[in-house]
Amino acid sequence: MLQPQWECPYTVARDQNGTDVNFTALGLPDIGSDEHREMWMKRIREIQGAIMVASIFQVVIGFSGIMGFLLRFIGPLAITPTIALIGISLFEAGSSFASQQWWIALTTMFLITLCSQYMRNVNVPCFSVAKGKGCTTTKLPLFSLFPVLFAMIISWIICAILTATDVLPDDPKQWGYSARTDIQSDVLSKSKWFRFPYPGQWGLPTVSTASVFGMLAGVLASMIESVGDYYACARLSGAPPPPTHAINRGIGVEGIGCILAGAWGSGNGTTSYSENIGAIGITKVGSVRVVQVGGIVMLILGCLGKFGALFATIPGPVIGGMFMITFGMVTAVGLSNLQYVDLNSSRNIFILGVSIFFGFSMPAWLAANPTSIDTGNDIVDQILSVLLSTSMFVGGALGFILDNTIPGTDEERGIKKWRKLTLEDEESTGGSRMHIYDLPLIQNYLDNVQIFKYIPFCPAFMRKSHNTRQAPYDGNEKRTDGNEKHGVENPAVEVEEDYNTRV
Repeated sequence: MLQPQWECPYTVARDQNGTDVNFTALGLPDIGSDEHREMWMKRIREIQGAIMVASIFQVVIGFSGIMGFLLRFIGPLAITPTIALIGISLFEAGSSFASQQWWIALTTMFLITLCSQYMRNVNVPCFSVAKGKGCTTTKLPLFSLFPVLFAMIISWIICAILTATDVLPDDPKQWGYSARTDIQSDVLSKSKWFRFPYPGQWGLPTVSTASVFGMLAGVLASMIESVGDYYACARLSGAPPPPTHAINRGIGVEGIGCILAGAWGSGNGTTSYSENIGAIGITKVGSVRVVQVGGIVMLILGCLGKFGALFATIPGPVIGGMFMITFGMVTAVGLSNLQYVDLNSSRNIFILGVSIFFGFSMPAWLAANPTSIDTGNDIVDQILSVLLSTSMFVGGALGFILDNTIPGTDEERGIKKWRKLTLEDEESTGGSRMHIYDLPLIQNYLDNVQIFKYIPFCPAFMRKSHNTRQAPYDGNEKRTDGNEKHGVENPAVEVEEDYNTRV
């Protein structure tokens, strides 16, 4: 959209003539007219086509197993800068929101910290109704479950009170104006009560080579960020590192989500969201069921225009305070992967330092010199500009290259300890913890079909013997679960063979 052919004429007119410009006098259609709607709708259609076509590439990369193959060469020194730069690179977004009214942002940060850290062990009595027991009281750790929600609601209410009492300035040029809750009140009044989005609501999507390849660069950066997010989410959830089939499936499903988002014309693709991972770290809630129920709730509430418009009244400083906490959590998760690496090695210090520092420097240089990449081909320029302006791609790719080219042992690189930890986790639990990555409801049926062992995104893909489900007991084999009725033997316990001793 930054290309000259898609430049917004209204933005150009404001830049040249000031905010009080008369668009009609310049020959531009009135804002809200049919001609104006067509001007922005054709841009949305171009984005739709680019997202849908470029996302096919992501689907192929995921479901074909190519991403899983590349993971064989990815270790902690490639994952650490990728995840860390996800959080650090977003500090501008957090600071820009928070700096609109620092006192409100600091209040939000204080409330999140108070609920999630200092009051995490405080249980609140709540009423519950159980069948056969009637009404009872149950203590729930509400502060550790909903710290972000409580903090944002309280800060939101504080901003509403300060707005109603005119404590906050009503002049847009004064500092603190963005903390008012009535800035976007017209959005709430103009929105419809019910609106059902549908594919093609802006017209038939259009496709061009330049836009597809430009969007493809964003898809590549998104896939790399998602791999880092998967590992970060697993660590914060207390789950084992995601296996190859789960990462393949995740990338493929994200591609499908992007295709659907493009068809519906949302104006953006879908990807794993670092802020949500930070929220998992704060709330300690990583349940799959919670995410599934939340998705259903979002589908329903997404059709209620008034409900969505209500969140437009959340002041920017409140969001900025929340960003400060969640982005910091993501950064810390990235750095926590260094526990597997030998930090006394000058090799590892070199790779880590150069990857993170260059991951900052290159995007900053491109932001200051947006036209500096000129290969003579617009498509190549777009791809390089998007990739090199994405810090997590630059840092992660450089870390990946250096880690796999500079000589070093697997123990020094942290790969040996990292993989050993995963293997020990599977062996100690019989592979049961890895089954959290199985497909729900249908996994038992898929295990009985041999062909699924060769499909890269299925949980049975190349599953080792120690990671298989226990076969049903047939009455002939010995078991070690302590059940004497089936001829149990526990090799860890010496048992005297007499009639009075049973294990």
